[in-house]
This record gives sequence, structure tokens and C-alpha cells, in this order.
Amino acid sequence: MPLDANLASKSLNAVLHYQVRTDRKPEYYVFGAPPGVVPYTGTEDPREVRIEDARGREAEFTLDRNGFQFLRAPTQVTDFYDPEQVKSVYYPEVERILRDVLGASRVAVFDHNVRNANRSGLAIPSRSVHNDHTVNSAPRRVRDHLGAEADELLKHRFGVVNFWRPIKGPVLDSPLAVCDAQSFTERDLIANDRVYPNLRGETSRVEFRPEHRWYYLAEQQADEVILIRVHDSATDGRARLSFHTSFDNPLAPDAPSRESIEVRTLVFFPPA
Repeated sequence: MPLDANLASKSLNAVLHYQVRTDRKPEYYVFGAPPGVVPYTGTEDPREVRIEDARGREAEFTLDRNGFQFLRAPTQVTDFYDPEQVKSVYYPEVERILRDVLGASRVAVFDHNVRNANRSGLAIPSRSVHNDHTVNSAPRRVRDHLGAEADELLKHRFGVVNFWRPIKGPVLDSPLAVCDAQSFTERDLIANDRVYPNLRGETSRVEFRPEHRWYYLAEQQADEVILIRVHDSATDGRARLSFHTSFDNPLAPDAPSRESIEVRTLVFFPPA
């Protein structure tokens, strides 16, 4: 359902961290590199861009057109720092909402990530312009998590959708910015290897283009969710992805650390 337009526009300029395209595929060692190995071989490209406030315009944006979507979605979860409550209460909520909103025949949560720079052991907001998967790694997620069912599921349309929510609102520190899929092409993506002790994943960083159009939801509240399309197998003209990042908010330089949770899901659609 539409969100309330109860705040004045807070569009702004901020620095986003793109990546320079080179001849070498960048690598990032998630848990530290072996001795003598550079932990990150990419080259950052900070750029100041305009980020438009979507407050009051939420209904204009859809996954199929823009690669992201805003929803109001209250939750029964009382403690997002309790992994068992997140899995038993929040996962089913997310799956139900995505089935209803997207018309999916099946939704499967495969993990979640809680971010809070003030809590030991938790991730901090990402400052890189990125997409969590590539056209190669997205089908691999289906095979990794759904095993014997994967071959049949991959014969039909599927996608990866992130469900992003503040744990506390309003978000002033490190808001999430999302890029309009109508303003970029897949040629802007740069495949990166994400190296773990026993495997390699693949994510996308992004080459800067002045045409990119960025949006955020100013002072986002805990019942306001952003859906982010990470991948969609359809090639019929709908948006297949949107990249995203957090940013230093020049309107609130001393705000308390952002607390948020992102749930990552596999979404399957009925045969055409």
C-alpha cells in the first residue's frame, strides 16, 4: 500500500563509491587474504551525485519498471537481533508479502544480514555501489539452496529480491540509495569475485555514469520496506536489477548509527 507523504523533500548531493573498470577481474577476500595477497584488488571511484528524495512519490516506483519498490509492511517481530525469532516469525512474513505483491508461486528466504556499526560482530553499512549477484551467480544460489529441485525451477522465470527494513526509525545515518533501472544498462556492471575460505562467489560493482538516477526514502521508518531486485531471469523488457549503496548523509552528520536488516530471497513464478 502507498506510504504517507508526511515529510518535506530532502533531496541532496552525496558521494557514492563506484569502481574503476580495468582489464583484471577484481577480487575481494571476505575474511582476510592469505599472507602476501592483496585483500581487495579493485580501484574505488568516489563520485558526488544527486540523490532524489522519493518521499511522497513512493507509488511511482515498481520492481518491473525501476528495479526497486517501497512498501509499508508492519511486522510482528519484537527483536531483530534474535536470529531464531527472525527465522521463525520474520521469514514467513517476508515470504507471504512477496508472494502477494509479486504474484510469485513460491518464495524461499536463503539468509539475512543485520547491520549496526555499534554492535560487535555485526556488519556495518556498505559504502560500495553494488549488486549482490550476477547473471552467473544468481542461478547458482538456486542450486546451492534448493538442490534436486533446482533444474526444474530454473526452467521458468525466477529472481532474487532483497527485503530491506530499518530496525529503528527514522533512518538518518547511512540511508540506502537505489538506482533507477531505466537510467543504466548491464554494460555498467563490473563482475567481482568474492572470495571465501572454501568457495568463490560473484557480485557486481558498478562503473560511474552521469546518467544514473538515484533515490532514497528520507527518514525511513521501521515499518517502511524497500524491495530491491537483485536478479530476474526474464528478458522481456522489465527491469532485471537495481544496484544500491548506503551513503554519508550530509543532512544528519552526527546521527546515531543506522540499524537495519536485509532478507535475501529466491522468488519463483508460475510457468508462462
